[in-house]
Amino acid sequence: MPVNDQQLAEFVSTHEWRIPFDTSPRHLAGPGDARHVTHGLAAAGWKRTSDPLSPRIVLTSPDHRYRLDFSPQSDSSAWWALWAEYTDTERGWNAVFGELVPAEILGSFTDALLSPPPLRQISPFEVLDAAGWLIDSRGRASSPDVACHVERHAVGRGDSMVSWHVEVSDPDQPRLHRRRIWQAHFDSNTPGHLVTAFVAALADPAPLQRGMHDRTAHHSVTQHHSAVTPKQIIEAHKARLTAIRARASAARRKNNKPTTNPATSTATRPAVHR
Repeated sequence: MPVNDQQLAEFVSTHEWRIPFDTSPRHLAGPGDARHVTHGLAAAGWKRTSDPLSPRIVLTSPDHRYRLDFSPQSDSSAWWALWAEYTDTERGWNAVFGELVPAEILGSFTDALLSPPPLRQISPFEVLDAAGWLIDSRGRASSPDVACHVERHAVGRGDSMVSWHVEVSDPDQPRLHRRRIWQAHFDSNTPGHLVTAFVAALADPAPLQRGMHDRTAHHSVTQHHSAVTPKQIIEAHKARLTAIRARASAARRKNNKPTTNPATSTATRPAVHR
């Protein structure tokens, strides 16, 4: 099993007695449970390729193209990094995420990686504009509380290649001297639909659930007793893993399905003369 019974039991034991609080805004909700990310990837068949006794976690995709690195003892400000290797047809890319990025938002990014791209792709700014964020002429969007900024940077000439940067800073401090709380960076080769999935989860006005003593990113967050029960949180986690496993299995069957040889298909087979 990609996520075994013991691992699920430990997730259950963490959440079954925890009283959830609706926590807003999302970008200040704190890291949450990292298993929202790691269990999701494991359900898709990713394997741990790092030392099991090390706090560092490295998960590698079945095709070995993608690698997620979680380094809680990193000397840099980025704790999460996702790498995609070059292929014959696709460019490599990487995305990095700071310590206090909410796991649910990062999970939306990795979930999008596990799914086919949407037929109609929209830009991150379209999502943010619809969510009521302020977008200026310099390619910078600001959350309603002005604590979170999403910036678009052209790489080279023209707009054919762009990188994206997200930064959350202390809203209590002067704008030019604010302490950074967390950041995320997507290089110019990161597929656009993945950036959009991350930004859509970031701008979602729905609160995230946190326990009473969970770490949040800033004292200004608002917290109220949630109507969501611990059982619902656990069942939602299990249902998400089941859905990811089903999608991964369907993708494997599709990739392994033999193609029909036109020379021997019914439509092109020559008539038999007796």
